[in-house]
Amino acid sequence: MSEELLEQLEEWHEEDEFEEIVDAIMEIPEEERDYVLISHLGRAMNNLERYDEAVELFLSIQDEGKDDPLWHYRIGLAYYYLDRYEEARRAFEVADQLEPGDEDTLEFLEWIRSKTAPKPAEQPIAMSHTDPDVLNFWDDRALAADQYTSAPPSDDLIESVEESLVFKLPASYIKAMKLHNGGIPRNRKFPIGDGAQEYIEISGILGIGRDKKKSLCGSLGSRYMIESGGYPEIGVVICDCPSPSEVVMLDYRSSGNDGEPEVVHVDKAKNYKITRLATNFDAFLGGLSS
Repeated sequence: MSEELLEQLEEWHEEDEFEEIVDAIMEIPEEERDYVLISHLGRAMNNLERYDEAVELFLSIQDEGKDDPLWHYRIGLAYYYLDRYEEARRAFEVADQLEPGDEDTLEFLEWIRSKTAPKPAEQPIAMSHTDPDVLNFWDDRALAADQYTSAPPSDDLIESVEESLVFKLPASYIKAMKLHNGGIPRNRKFPIGDGAQEYIEISGILGIGRDKKKSLCGSLGSRYMIESGGYPEIGVVICDCPSPSEVVMLDYRSSGNDGEPEVVHVDKAKNYKITRLATNFDAFLGGLSS
């Protein structure tokens, strides 16, 4: 295997040309593919969301990968997105033992704990989007409220915005925006961690539209914040924050572009650390406090 090929594989990986990686390696006779090539092929399969094939590839080099933290991390990632959380947990735990403190590994372990932890009985959210009292949720007297708030969106506008974003917006978010399309909530803090002493703070919630600067497709909307801030392409920015290095996003990695996204906080100042806030948009609104 030539150094030139390895450099080309890495270049394609950096450019998200994952199909090129697959095609190039598949042209090499199977008996000539070594551990490094199969690792590259498995990584590309993960990036193409072909997780079953990735698992099969990684298992074929299991003996060689037993002491390689990257092997355990990559097969753990494939297991995670196949919803095989117990196998994913074991893989990430070994990766952490072999390379302690890796942020991505620890983040996956945290996500697995949150997904597999016993859930208490669901408590009804105090605010219902179909209740006229929902309007008390918003602080329309805030000086910057007009930058966020638009008229209720039409179905055609919603469809157009979704096409521009390439993501299907959650039904609960659409319901809320049809009643009050974006704005500044009265309660803008969301607790994180085990206790309530730590929290993130939002400035406002982006509405569905293009006209207002701080609407999803506005001049300071989701695409602008992702591109100008270098935030990960995991979904849609729905809230900006007082700190210019922080945003709140709908995270579609587990659900796919048409599924029900989780709500996460992304902190650019901490190497784009992603913190899971809520399982869905309704739960996020219900968790906001003063």
